[in-house]
Amino acid sequence: MTTLPDNAQPGSSHLYRAMRDFVQSMDDTLPGKFEITKEGIVHDMMAPIGPHELTVLRLRKRLEKAMPEEIVAHTGEPDVEGEAEGIMRRPDVMVIAEADMEVEGAFDPRTIYAAVEVVSRSNPDNDWVTKMRDYPLLGIAEYAVFDPRTGTGAVLTDIHSTPDGPRYATRKDFVYGEDVTIADWTISTENLPRYPDPEKG
Repeated sequence: MTTLPDNAQPGSSHLYRAMRDFVQSMDDTLPGKFEITKEGIVHDMMAPIGPHELTVLRLRKRLEKAMPEEIVAHTGEPDVEGEAEGIMRRPDVMVIAEADMEVEGAFDPRTIYAAVEVVSRSNPDNDWVTKMRDYPLLGIAEYAVFDPRTGTGAVLTDIHSTPDGPRYATRKDFVYGEDVTIADWTISTENLPRYPDPEKG
């Protein structure tokens, strides 16, 4: 669900700060996750289900096994923020150097090697559409998407300028079972869980 005040311009800094204050005040009050996009506040009201969380866990462990010790696959807070763009996101996994985590407040998106998202069953467009637009706007060099609905995914790289703003120029699709390279590190996608088929449930 996306909400935005009537007649509001998402790019205005005072509106962005008001939305950020609202999101921070709601984080511990209401279930789900709040983020700020170019359209306004996104609230994913559904708590993540088992296959989503297990995918995040396995990806984090596989990445950290492949990466040098000073690089981590971080899950959780804080957010990644670009105030000038009016965007605040919290990727499922952030590949970042430990040294770049030593900051007050949100992470600088330009220090993120890659953002990794596991597609939400309740709101897949948030991962496949709006984050695919927002992450290059923030300057996040790579975006990897894993979709437990279909057992497929994609890694997006090479930010370039377009008439609609920065976008990823290169997309490499994969299916579960193949090896996938995220930033400089290659991991297996074997044994990643899938969402149950609702028609069979």
